[in-house]
Amino acid sequence: MKRLIKTTIAAAATFVAAAAFAAPATAAENIHIIVVSHGQANDPFWSVVKNGVVAGAKDMGVAVDYRAPETFDMVAMSQLIDAAVNQKPSGLIVSIPDASALSPSIKKAVAAGIPVISMNSGSDVSKSLGALLHVGQDEETAGKAAGERLKEMGGKVALCVNQEVGNVALDLRCKGFTEGFGGKVTVLPVSNEPAEGRAKVKAALASNGDVGIWHETYLIRAGDYESVYNNMPAFGLGIAGRLVPAQGRKSSAKGRLGMADNDDQRPG
Repeated sequence: MKRLIKTTIAAAATFVAAAAFAAPATAAENIHIIVVSHGQANDPFWSVVKNGVVAGAKDMGVAVDYRAPETFDMVAMSQLIDAAVNQKPSGLIVSIPDASALSPSIKKAVAAGIPVISMNSGSDVSKSLGALLHVGQDEETAGKAAGERLKEMGGKVALCVNQEVGNVALDLRCKGFTEGFGGKVTVLPVSNEPAEGRAKVKAALASNGDVGIWHETYLIRAGDYESVYNNMPAFGLGIAGRLVPAQGRKSSAKGRLGMADNDDQRPG
């Protein structure tokens, strides 16, 4: 991702230096690029993107401002793009999670003669909005590849977790995933808050018998083993023995193996 964002900024600078109006080449120190993404600061993915923007700006010797709304908010994002256009930057880089909401602002930038590049989301609409190029993947194709892979691995039922409801790119990924998988797929909307996402995924898995968790731990000595079953019938080693609830000390792997919480290995 770091290299990807560096490439994005390098491309923006190149287009600015060559640009419109047959202007003389612009010195790098006079280039000011604004990046507006839909990613929130608390999302680790977008933290990496922002770091890449900063690193790319340093490599190219240009000034770059990175801006994003505090939450996934297309009204706020369009306002950020409008504000950027009013500053008349040398170039503008945007993500396009919702073209219908953002297209007026992006077209305004293009009409003002500002070179625009899209990144991450929006590969399907980038060109039609006037962007010079898009840096990213085709979302539906990527989702289809993931679905096909899971099918090859023997999957029969799947969840497609969408952590940004309203992001058309994620809708396209789940659409492609469903097509490639060919089996039963449930799209599960969650937020980008990890704790909430885990809770909703866990609840979805527990709500029916389609998906279960099978975990087995093996130690070197014969007979030292366990099987853990969550929302599924006995399977594997569990068929050969007697199943007991994982409660009390048995609720943790160390407790089930007779270890204290601060022990690193089982005594001998």
